[in-house]
Formats: sequence, structure tokens, C-alpha cells
Amino acid sequence: MKLWQHIALGYMLGFLSAGVVYLISNTPKASPLVLLPPPTPKPVLVHVAGEVNQPGVYSLPPESRVLSAVEAAGGFTSDADRNSVNLAARLSDGSMIFIQNTNQPATRQPQQAKTSAQALQNSQININTASQYELESLPGIGASKALAIIRYRQDHGGFKSIEEIKNVPGIGQSMFDLIKDRITVNPIP
Repeated sequence: MKLWQHIALGYMLGFLSAGVVYLISNTPKASPLVLLPPPTPKPVLVHVAGEVNQPGVYSLPPESRVLSAVEAAGGFTSDADRNSVNLAARLSDGSMIFIQNTNQPATRQPQQAKTSAQALQNSQININTASQYELESLPGIGASKALAIIRYRQDHGGFKSIEEIKNVPGIGQSMFDLIKDRITVNPIP
């Protein structure tokens, strides 16, 4: 090989090397990954009544238990029936915890509660605003279904029609037929 060929080959290898270095150094860089904090869950509002030292409405962190609500209300009174509620149960927004008096048998309700329970059985219940207690007055609706109704309306911004209650897990057509005349989504006059 002649000298000029060696020089030309050297130049070509030099340019090729420079091009590779240029391409590698100018590759587009990815933008840094930005991690956002998880959304802060809303607190739950619960009404604590009965045999507690400071009955009232309390705002508690999500995932709180009934025990936390009783503690927020100043704890049990000396007459409280500590076994009248499940202290380990999770709280749901808008629920009421009622602590019974030990001097009052669990099978007997106070006259005021009897009257309000009877009134509930004879009136329409707005499923967009009803408390757990009110929902449980509907035929076939227990605590778990009442909580499922409350959870559904919170997650979906309320019910648009009474038929939408069939979208709540555990409530099918036969359950709807039992309660359809007792529920409404309209404001109660």
C-alpha cells in the first residue's frame, strides 16, 4: 500500500471515529421521572352518640375504627355497655355510632328510637342522603348492604335514579322490588 493510501485510510478512520463519538454524545436524553405523592384520602365524619363523655360529630382519618371514634368522643361513660358495638369495625363517612346504656336491655329501644324507627318504616328514604341507620330500616338491608349503598353513592356522586341502586353489589332485581316503593332520589318535601 502506498503512502497516500495509508494517509487517506487514516483520515477516513478518523472521520468515522469522530462521527461515532458525535452520535453517542448527542443522543437525546430522557426527561427525569417525576413521582407525585399519592392523593390524600378525605377524612370521615361520624356521629358518636349515647353513653360517651362528649357526644357529637367527629372528623377522623380514613380507615379509622369505631374505637377511634369513641376515644375522640372522650371515651365511654360509666354507664356505657362496652359490648353494644363492634369496636374493631371500620368507620364509613356519615355513619352514626350509638353506645347503649348498661341499664337498658339491648332488646329494648328507647321510646324515641322506637318512634323514629316506626316513622322510618312508613316514609320514603332518600338514598342520596340517608344515614346507615335509615338505610337499614329498608326491608332486606342490613349493615353491610347499607354501607355498600353509602360507598357507592360516595364513589359515583350519588344516585341519578332509584333503579341505579341495582348497581350496588348485593342488590339485584328481587331486592329492588322489595324496596323500590320506599326509596327516592328526590329531595323529601
